[in-house]
Amino acid sequence: MAAITAKMVKELREKSGAGMMDCKKALTKTDGDMEKAIEFLRENGQMKAQKKADRIAAEGLCLAVVSEDEKKAVTVEVNSETDFVAKNEKFQNFVAKVAETVMTTDAADVEALLAEEVEEGKTLQALLTEQIATIGENLKIRRFARVEEADGFVTTYTHMGGKIVVAVDVQTDVINDAVREMAKNVAMQAAAMRPEYCTRAEISADYLAKEKEILLAAAKNEKPNAPEKVINGIVMGRLNKELSEICLMDQVYVKAEDGKQSVQKYVDQVAKANGAKIAIKGFVRYETGEGLEKKQENFAAEVAAQMNH
Repeated sequence: MAAITAKMVKELREKSGAGMMDCKKALTKTDGDMEKAIEFLRENGQMKAQKKADRIAAEGLCLAVVSEDEKKAVTVEVNSETDFVAKNEKFQNFVAKVAETVMTTDAADVEALLAEEVEEGKTLQALLTEQIATIGENLKIRRFARVEEADGFVTTYTHMGGKIVVAVDVQTDVINDAVREMAKNVAMQAAAMRPEYCTRAEISADYLAKEKEILLAAAKNEKPNAPEKVINGIVMGRLNKELSEICLMDQVYVKAEDGKQSVQKYVDQVAKANGAKIAIKGFVRYETGEGLEKKQENFAAEVAAQMNH
């Protein structure tokens, strides 16, 4: 039996595009023979998967799962090429398996997650490769997050069947239906209003300094002869408006009857009514394909191309 070195695994990975664990297995099965290892990968669908690897996967599904004790939630995004596949039961089951793996392991990133054993002798990477070969589209596990809260609970919200998912960390000394409803409303707010931060405390000093610099230059251009006090007033007014749009707790609560109440004021109101101490400690919001370049679909052209083959 030939010793399988890291260099051999790297070479096969570069030639085939298959995952590291799959390359190691192929070399082990073929006693280190590079050509036979490539054949092994082809026979087992890994090479087929690689042919699809350069296709844009910007559709797919986001999933949020919460533990029974409500102390931990995970969010995952798994991408596919088409929305059609996102509705496929096999794909949905695979996304559920990804979420389960995130929930039950300590994997810190996608690469580590893919190396986790999910079935006897089978890694998540192997399962992903099987899915690609079966479904016939490029699939990618894009990202995941864990939210945990020992002194309270975590709630989740799913919008449009998994287009958007949110997990909210609620620190509270009272957990009842009213507090749970408040948490769900905050999660819905995050889904609808796309905040970038939970509170202003999360925003870096560098970001604030840069924004002030930009707003100051804009204000001076608009009012070149205005006194410094007026200019500073304009800058701070605009900065506060911007922060109230990007910080969840500063946003106007969408269900506010007066159209003015902030999310923080709404949370405080519920806390007071229930004799509770409540703090929204953070949130995770995933939107499918967010920031990814999407393939431009031309269904008529696609059908015509199929008919011409």
